[in-house]
Amino acid sequence: MPDSTFDDFDHDSHMRRAFALAREAADRGDRPFGSVLVREDTVVMADSNRVVTENDIRRHPELHLAYRACRELDPEERAETVMYTSTEPCPMCATGMTNAGFGRVVYSVGSDEIAAFTGGEPPIRSAEILDGVSEVVGPVLNDEGRQIHREFDW
Repeated sequence: MPDSTFDDFDHDSHMRRAFALAREAADRGDRPFGSVLVREDTVVMADSNRVVTENDIRRHPELHLAYRACRELDPEERAETVMYTSTEPCPMCATGMTNAGFGRVVYSVGSDEIAAFTGGEPPIRSAEILDGVSEVVGPVLNDEGRQIHREFDW
């Protein structure tokens, strides 16, 4: 699938769905992260962070969606899929996503910005980890994404 098809997707709508999932996670007591997988401009899977409520350090939405995609979609379908995520994937998630082979990853808030919110050190960027596997695009709707983190009690 040519990348130009991805350019025709409704980026704002998909990112705002990821934002809604991030807010749901925060309201539930988890950290404010949400992600959706989009194929043919339609959301095919969605998830939010559940690290705290499921007591599982692996329950980042990006990693869980990559896991599900590898089980439920064939490699060609995954290559035609875009992950929209409220925040740039961490190194753990990006590494897991290398196996999924998504066509593109679109984020709102960069990992460098999250480090500023949390007081941590910026990690390796997802584009470095996913280089040659998935195109990484961002930030998209950055002000809206940052607002979610400003409202969260980091």
